[in-house]
Amino acid sequence: MISSTLKNKIINGDSIKELKKIPDESFDLVFADPPYNLQLRNKLIRPDRSKVNAVNDKWDQFENFETYDKFTNDWLLECKRILKKNGSIWVIGSYHNIFRVGTKIQDLGYWILNDVIWNKNNPMPNFRGTRFTNAHETLIWASKDKNSKYTFNYQSLKCFNDDLQMRSTWNLPICNGNERLKQNGDKVHSTQKPEALLHRIILASTNKNDFILDPFLGSGTTAVVAKKLGRNFCGIEREKLYFEAASKRIKKSKIIEDEYLDTIQNNRSKPRIPFGSLVELGVIKPGTEIYDQKKKINAKIMVDGSIKYQKSEGSIHKIAAKILGAESCNGWTYWHYQSGNTLKPIDELREKLRPKN
Repeated sequence: MISSTLKNKIINGDSIKELKKIPDESFDLVFADPPYNLQLRNKLIRPDRSKVNAVNDKWDQFENFETYDKFTNDWLLECKRILKKNGSIWVIGSYHNIFRVGTKIQDLGYWILNDVIWNKNNPMPNFRGTRFTNAHETLIWASKDKNSKYTFNYQSLKCFNDDLQMRSTWNLPICNGNERLKQNGDKVHSTQKPEALLHRIILASTNKNDFILDPFLGSGTTAVVAKKLGRNFCGIEREKLYFEAASKRIKKSKIIEDEYLDTIQNNRSKPRIPFGSLVELGVIKPGTEIYDQKKKINAKIMVDGSIKYQKSEGSIHKIAAKILGAESCNGWTYWHYQSGNTLKPIDELREKLRPKN
């Protein structure tokens, strides 16, 4: 049960103090964009001598690595406590902090699933010419522990990516244009993340009505995208300026109509239905012939749910693999049955047995 005091609310306060007030196992997902501890010591100047608006805010400054490591340990520990048993966490960072954060994630018993590279299409140039242009940030995705049955919407992401598996390198632009929050012509937040990045993360690792926490809410991107995608959110932000800007931004954002929020269900999340069930329930009868897609090969269904092809007998998967000379094959999509004048995959028969939402 989601507490009404947290549901779709943002809190103006210190992250660690506020995290300690939250009940155990409250959230399905945490997205964290913590201070990077950039350690900038000098002003950055462009070739035209204009000043670069870099990250030199007090909230990003720590006395030393030991202080930063303790801070990281404390907020990660609280986030682990308030994650549900099958929840997961995303943490974003740069080379300044992500390796230290990754170590803490493993030390605290999270289970790292992926590191994802956000390759910026339009990065800020390296004005001094002393290093490679810093054109990416790294995200770590981890489940609460190694036994967590975390959400991963594989089929949705594959469809999203033109039926190709989504890889761990994402090419997305930095936040700019109308999306960038400004006040009197200046950026409200120096590290505002693009909505496209959060859209992909939330689509990948949550479902409709899940509860998402951002303990470093900043300009409110996580909450805005969560709201649009029909998820519940909670955010914590210490800085009053950011808190107020995020509040206004969230209020203006609109949820996508409910009928468009459904995503493709992963096959592995559907109830398992063996082929034999179709036989015993009378959906398909023993002796029925099934075919490959071109109807050049046919096999007959036996009473125990096995199939017989020439002198070979076995499961729909084993016989299909043998015919193809492959190690494995999905028999549900290989085999077809006659329906009127057309051939249809036997997988359609299985779908008839699945419970409707």
